[in-house]
Amino acid sequence: MSQVVIHNKIVYLSGQIDGSAEDITGQTQNVLAKVDQYLAEAGTDKSKLLTSTIWLQDITRDFGAMNEVWNAWIDPKNKPVRATTEASLASPKYLVEIQVTASLE
Repeated sequence: MSQVVIHNKIVYLSGQIDGSAEDITGQTQNVLAKVDQYLAEAGTDKSKLLTSTIWLQDITRDFGAMNEVWNAWIDPKNKPVRATTEASLASPKYLVEIQVTASLE
């Protein structure tokens, strides 16, 4: 599995997870830091996001806190389309997974 694929000036990031924090706030911050890192390595940044998909282990419990972190992180002038849903993730320790697509231009 690739973490990043670039095709026709579009950057595709696979679903990013991080189980090192025990709460949704910490995990979301850690995952978004990974997203920033991969976007930078690909030659773009969050201001060029096109789409995002977010999976939460428990959407009822964690949506508000995740969304606070997301809103603080996202470029307010360039918000991507986003879908957020509840899903069983690869391990119970993972509370959030985030996938994004961004432009290189």
